[in-house]
Amino acid sequence: MGRLHEWQWIQDHKAHYLQDPEAAHDWDAAPAGRPGLVPTLLLHTRGRHSGKWRAIPLLYQPCGVGFVVVGSRGGTDIHPAWYLNLAANPECRVQAGRFRYKAEARFLDGEERERYWQKMVAFWPDFENYQKRTERVIPVVQLIATFDSEQGA
Repeated sequence: MGRLHEWQWIQDHKAHYLQDPEAAHDWDAAPAGRPGLVPTLLLHTRGRHSGKWRAIPLLYQPCGVGFVVVGSRGGTDIHPAWYLNLAANPECRVQAGRFRYKAEARFLDGEERERYWQKMVAFWPDFENYQKRTERVIPVVQLIATFDSEQGA
């Protein structure tokens, strides 16, 4: 399995999000083998080595004053780069449709992780299959919006 950011459907979705965020928010999951439209956000993290901003579209669910995302990487044995970037620097930017926010990542554990994990599995059942493919505990991350709206994220 190559790097996620190299997968063409991810690149296409990211380009669509940057061009037309409202249309890209509701993503056609057919390229990933699932029917229907699902909500996605565009997560911008600062590269832990390069310091450059990187963006990746992710499935999400709303969570209080933010969003919940899952670091599944399709069930591979390594964490996705965006997760490692957030572990090094939890400050990030989130775009959900046309709305952009500064945010801070919070890594969930224990009962709280389990509660949101179940919510995400109900939303995207393949997360359960991804967990079965790996021994690592797939992380669940809350992206807490700071409500400093950003126009140029």
